[in-house]
Amino acid sequence: MKFGKWLKQQIEETLPAWRDKFLSYKQLKKLVRLISLAESPEFGKVDAEAEFVYLLNNEIDKFNAFFMEQEEDFIIRHKELQQGIKRVIDTWGPNGTKPSEAEYIDEMAKVRKEIVDFHGEMVLLVNYSNVNYTGLGKILKKYDKRTGRLLRLPFIQKVLQQPFFVTDLVSKLVKECENTIDEVFPVEVKEEIVKVQREAITVVGKGVFRNTVTALLSMQEIRRGSSTYGHFSLPPLDLPDSDLIHSFQLNSPIPTV
Repeated sequence: MKFGKWLKQQIEETLPAWRDKFLSYKQLKKLVRLISLAESPEFGKVDAEAEFVYLLNNEIDKFNAFFMEQEEDFIIRHKELQQGIKRVIDTWGPNGTKPSEAEYIDEMAKVRKEIVDFHGEMVLLVNYSNVNYTGLGKILKKYDKRTGRLLRLPFIQKVLQQPFFVTDLVSKLVKECENTIDEVFPVEVKEEIVKVQREAITVVGKGVFRNTVTALLSMQEIRRGSSTYGHFSLPPLDLPDSDLIHSFQLNSPIPTV
């Protein structure tokens, strides 16, 4: 599958509010074509090269602004979820101020859904970083090939220092989210989560679950180790060994790359 088509598929499979935050690959590709045509004597001088670099830098700013906004929101939501779990336990738990098994089960079910949705959105953000980094590498490789210049290496070195590329904090929150599930919910509850997710991913547009499946499979494809691994490649994906992650993986009915 050509990268442009694959990118379009990734955008369609993410959350609707995120779709205009991805790389403007089609526009950049058009500029690369104009630049290469401008090298030929039969074409007039086209100032597409400056526009290309300008758009690249604007895209980086767009990625960073969106990524940091989501990251800040995740930090707040993570804290609120922890407080919510404590509130439920302290109020309706066996040793709470108003012990009630029925209320406890009902409230924990709500928290469980919030945690699973939250986990899924964080996975989508890591995938957002991966997809846009890959897209930048692809368009810069095309630019260097068409023009004979060497813009890819210095630009990618700049990208590696950008906030949108550094996903350590989000990955840490993902792990903490999974640890919370392991600690707070008993095995039978986690099995119920897996069952709900497996049912949800077979339905088009069913919440965040289906999007998360596609994101995980996409990251595995982008980051897998191979004989073509090189300087510009992302490292192989090291997924946490958790029930929640495994519930999203093999035998998914959703086509990816």
